[in-house]
Amino acid sequence: MARRQHDWVRDGSAQLRVPASGVTMPVEVAASARSRTRGLLGRDGVEGGLLLVPASGVHTLGMRFPIDVAYLRRDFTVLAVRTMPPGRIGLPRLRARMVLEAAAGAMSAWGLRPGDRLEPVPRPGP
Repeated sequence: MARRQHDWVRDGSAQLRVPASGVTMPVEVAASARSRTRGLLGRDGVEGGLLLVPASGVHTLGMRFPIDVAYLRRDFTVLAVRTMPPGRIGLPRLRARMVLEAAAGAMSAWGLRPGDRLEPVPRPGP
């Protein structure tokens, strides 16, 4: 069953699949203003990725490590993938509604490229 957009508007954990490579990665969903503001600040790394919803841009001010950033449309289509070192401000992307962050090099390892459409993996029911 496909995950609807409104299922991604609350904080929690989930999984995303890269169909081109078959890789499934765990993601932490940051949907509240508080969790989006905190993001990856103060962390030394990230397991899988952090999905910021809604978001169209990010910064790495105060970050301890470089990150990969994928800008996503509402339908989880990748608009662009960038690597950002600490201390940078990224420009917002038009049409981006979500941003996926991961440790630098992770997205290349996952085979994630612009034009790919990520597949949300439904959480098991209660």
